[in-house]
Amino acid sequence: MNRVLDLDAALKFFALLGLRETRRHDSEGGRYTNVFISTGDPGDPVEIELTYNWDQDGAYTGGRNFGHLAFAVDDIYALCAHLQENGVTILRPPRDGRMAFIRSPDQISVELLQKGGALPLEEPWKSMPSTGSW
Repeated sequence: MNRVLDLDAALKFFALLGLRETRRHDSEGGRYTNVFISTGDPGDPVEIELTYNWDQDGAYTGGRNFGHLAFAVDDIYALCAHLQENGVTILRPPRDGRMAFIRSPDQISVELLQKGGALPLEEPWKSMPSTGSW
């Protein structure tokens, strides 16, 4: 479960990673919305729960929202380029052809891991410096 401050921004971000909303639950009494996202692929039962607390005023701090998520991806270079084209900062570029880090709008660290072995080293990634923290 990840707590999110802006549900629309979170859904847009995770859509860039190929995840889509599969179900939603609003709780008037609890004053929250739970949205479940997944790949939607047959045979992939994994879901991530995004919790939007209606009355949350500021960003979550410390461990109140989560640590980090990790996704195995088919082509880490293509996905990082796609993310950049859509305004996502690549905090730790895939310099090794294997691993990158980004953050969601709620500052949840997301690790991207190349499926199988590392890809051959490629520019601009192999010489791109890290930015911020991940």
